[in-house]
Amino acid sequence: IRHYKHVVVLGSGGVGKSALTVQFVTGTFIEKYDPTIEDFYRKEIEVDSSPSVLEILDTAGTEQFASMRDLYIKNGQGFILVYSLVNQQSFQDIKPMRDQIIRVKRYERVPMILVGNKVDLEGEREREVSSNEGRALAEEWGCPFMETSAKSKTMVDELFAEIVRQMNYAAQPDKDDPCCSACNIQ
Repeated sequence: IRHYKHVVVLGSGGVGKSALTVQFVTGTFIEKYDPTIEDFYRKEIEVDSSPSVLEILDTAGTEQFASMRDLYIKNGQGFILVYSLVNQQSFQDIKPMRDQIIRVKRYERVPMILVGNKVDLEGEREREVSSNEGRALAEEWGCPFMETSAKSKTMVDELFAEIVRQMNYAAQPDKDDPCCSACNIQ
């Protein structure tokens, strides 16, 4: 049985959402590309000996397409929230996106991963977001945190394997957890 998993990659413009996605799907790094409006990728992946087909939606980082986000979020099952660790603003931009996911999904435990991308630039450009800042935010959100580089392929496969794990885990009913509708989340 193939399980289809819908993953949405979110983050502001230029943080490397497309580069991460394309590196994972095709194994190549794109140096230059036009800003994405939306691209859809599909790749089979086996995680913990369970095969899945990942359907990855690479979204627009630009504000003009922010209105489309509600729809992506509604259809998404797992979310990869990407910021550039050489750009503090992109780290700030990610917070309202996560709030939007929680608002649209109406529950806190949505499978998501916080990703600081462009770890390969650390030597040549000032790092503006420390690992500790990223880790602290992920802890606050109760989600995994990773630092990646699409260019050097650092942690890229691990990232997509981890979001599958998060989705698989979320799909299992938790005996201690009353159904989300009982949580009265407004």
